[in-house]
Amino acid sequence: MSAITNHMPTEELQRLDAAHHMHPFSANGPLGRKGARVITRAKGVYLTDSEGEQILDAMSGLWCVNIGYGRDELAEAAARQMKELPYYNTFFQTTHVPAIALADKLAQLAPGDLNHVFFAAGGSEANDTNIRMVRTYWEAKGKPDKKVIISRKNAYHGSSMGSASLGGMAAMHAQGGLPIPDVHHINQPNWWAEGGDMTPEEFGLARARELEEAILELGEDRVAAFIGEPIQGAGGVIIPPETYWPEIQRICDKYEILLIADEVICGFGRTGNWFGSETFGIRPDIMTVAKGLSSGYAPIGGSIVSDEVAAVMAEVEFSHGYTYSGHPVAAAVALENLRLMEEEHMVDHVRDTAAPLVKEKWKKLTEHEMVGEAVITGLMASIALTPDKASRAKFATAPGTVGGVCRDICFANNVIMRHVGDRLVIAPPLTLTPADIDEMFVRINRSLEQATAAVKEKGLMQAAS
Repeated sequence: MSAITNHMPTEELQRLDAAHHMHPFSANGPLGRKGARVITRAKGVYLTDSEGEQILDAMSGLWCVNIGYGRDELAEAAARQMKELPYYNTFFQTTHVPAIALADKLAQLAPGDLNHVFFAAGGSEANDTNIRMVRTYWEAKGKPDKKVIISRKNAYHGSSMGSASLGGMAAMHAQGGLPIPDVHHINQPNWWAEGGDMTPEEFGLARARELEEAILELGEDRVAAFIGEPIQGAGGVIIPPETYWPEIQRICDKYEILLIADEVICGFGRTGNWFGSETFGIRPDIMTVAKGLSSGYAPIGGSIVSDEVAAVMAEVEFSHGYTYSGHPVAAAVALENLRLMEEEHMVDHVRDTAAPLVKEKWKKLTEHEMVGEAVITGLMASIALTPDKASRAKFATAPGTVGGVCRDICFANNVIMRHVGDRLVIAPPLTLTPADIDEMFVRINRSLEQATAAVKEKGLMQAAS
């Protein structure tokens, strides 16, 4: 068999998938026995599966299809570039037009003095780059002991050895000997789950000041950088209290610690600005980008670097790079994606139209019996599920059990929401129309009603003691 078409029966596709395809972040045995849902095409905010079901993708793939599905312009940009220059590297004192043009465009879009780009094929690679870059930077400045990078528990920065070490996901650290040396984690700014009796403002300051405590404990002469997502995405859309980021910035400035903003999810319009750093007033030395850079149409990522860091790195032969750094086809697709976003005023659409409409309906989800908190910034939102809103109680069952029940019911109702523990999250395409929003909430509300009934029927509506 030389090709598989979309016209094969679903069961046959599922059989072949189970026989040969190893899915990421999955237990492949149970998935193979159940049968993966086969997605065959997509348009706008909707996916179509092999049975013809129309699924509203409230997660824009993996937080990445910002521009929506089915944009012919991006396919045509890829085809043109493949015909002209399908591939060449930039290792051997060479460059090419797509990489030049995209680096220039990113320098225009990025805030402050972030004017230089080291390309990668995705966010994991870019964060691996950041580990080596900040350590090389400090060594070049005569401070070779500054190697420690501070991150946060429940952060996500990728799944390679380096980037997964930067992340603070316990389940990932339990596999493969992670984290690597000289990565230190402090607590996350998750007020709902961990704030206790503090106000959000008090809690934000307290969690930010853990960075200063860690710097003093580890030694200022050993700490190279702090990395954080403006909003923790895969950690459950954890939106920090407004006091958090200003204090983090103060501490980084005080101790000359490089600040890395991981914008892989927050970047390119998701928060109602081009970058989450602008939304939260962060002044990063390095920004990690990927996902929305090409809206997922081609794999590309990068580190956008400040003038000062780039000036130091310019005098070093940096023994680092990837086969697909600045891949010409991926760069051409990213350029076309950014062109369309600008010409169609997508960031304005998020800020002025889509996000306010979603916010109004999202906040009303707390009217459901099991929803305790509903938070949103731009088109990035989460709800906390709880058996007791007043005490912000956790469920007695294992974390994620109730969230998994709700996620499965959403999927059955043809709306994709992701569960992170017992939180449900959305990050839909930025192109959502008012009609799309109305339909999304019809499906979400129906799913929450059914999920509450299912949780009660299973005897899971019990608070942890």
